[in-house]
This record gives sequence, structure tokens and C-alpha cells, in this order.
Amino acid sequence: MDILLLRFDAPLMSFGTVMVDQHGPIDRFPGLSLLAGLFGNALGYRHGDGPALDALQSRIEYAARWDIEPQPLLDYHTVDLGQPKMAEPGWTTRGEPEYRTGGPSAIQGIHPRYRHYWANGVLTLAVSLAGDHPPGAAALAEALNHPARPLFLGRKTCLPGAPLLLGRTEDRDVLSALCRTPLARRFGRPPPTKVFACWPAELGERGGARRVSVYDRRDWRNQIHAGRRQRIEGWLECSAP
Repeated sequence: MDILLLRFDAPLMSFGTVMVDQHGPIDRFPGLSLLAGLFGNALGYRHGDGPALDALQSRIEYAARWDIEPQPLLDYHTVDLGQPKMAEPGWTTRGEPEYRTGGPSAIQGIHPRYRHYWANGVLTLAVSLAGDHPPGAAALAEALNHPARPLFLGRKTCLPGAPLLLGRTEDRDVLSALCRTPLARRFGRPPPTKVFACWPAELGERGGARRVSVYDRRDWRNQIHAGRRQRIEGWLECSAP
């Protein structure tokens, strides 16, 4: 199996999950839709390229672990949508103006927001793309090294602090590849003996890990959540750094 090894190292990361009202909760690990959006952005896909993003999302299989545990951070802020400047078009990295659309609630009133983040953590991932049709692992690796647009880890404020791609390897599955990848280290911190991780449900439970339901797939054509899947979450023994 052709596998890409990635490392998310950023001051802030935000792995959004099902949102209700003004709260923007996050998951412990990035979802399939987040990875599809990240990879699609690197490849030059647009948000409206529903068929291409759906196809990419359906091919992603990954395992992930926290090499350095993050700290939860809650950002509370308010926005006055009635300000004149809020009616003006916004700047985008694609060089086109972005306008605010919707009903009265989108253009007036003061809106409170609670945004959740993971702060100061380091996450390592092993990712594969099922099937032989493009893009393949080589094309995705090239795109991550030379992305079509700036990349971010969840929200646009979550910019990577280091290149995402660690390397490319061959292994029997993504969990095996993840277990063979050395841990990230930070000066002054002793290496952990175990790390919290997730991996595909098809690879089975081990060492007290449990099966959990997640809602991380997106119907990109219709811009809605696309149901439930299961993964395994638990503790893994660490490789030597």
C-alpha cells in the first residue's frame, strides 16, 4: 500500500464536527471531509467541485495519533453584521471578491460565537488513497509540497507551522505505517510511552481501544453532512524518536 506520512504542527488546529447554533465544536481527530478539503485545496479544486471532492473523500483512509497532546482552547467573540464594512465584499486567496448572502440574519444584528480549537499539539497521520485512478499518492505528495493555494488545518486561522508532508512509504496498512513512524519531539519534553490514536474500524480493536461513531463525511455536491461511520480510538505504544 502506498502511504503518505503527514504531520500537523500548528499553534491552532480545528477539526470541526457537527455544529449546533453558535457553538463550533471540534473532534479529537480530523474528519474525512476536512482531509478531502485540505487535499482538494492543495490540488487546486474549488469548493464547488462537488463530484471531484466526493470522489477524493471516498478514497481516503487514514490513521492518526497525537505525538504531543494539545490543549483545548475556547475563543468567544461577537460580530456586528450591521456595520457598513460587513456589507462590503471580502478578499479571497483566489483573487475574486466574496459577498455575504442569506436572509436578514446574515446582514444585521450582533452575533455571539464560540469557536473551539486544539492548541500547541502535534498530530501525525498515515494516509492512503484507495484505487488506481488519479490523483495518486505521488500527485498528492507533490501538491502538498507545492499547493495550489495556502493550506490551513480546519479554519482559515489555523495555519501550519511546518510543511505537512513527512514522506512516503509502503506498508500493509495505514496503522502499521503510523506505528513505524518516529514520534515528533519538542525540546525539554520527555517522549511519551503511549499516544492516543485513531484508525479504520476494519483494522480491529487492540489494547483496550474502542469503536466509536463519527459524523465526518460530507456530501460535497449538496453541501450537507453525509451520515455516520465508525473508527477505532485508543492508546498505542510509541516508536522510538
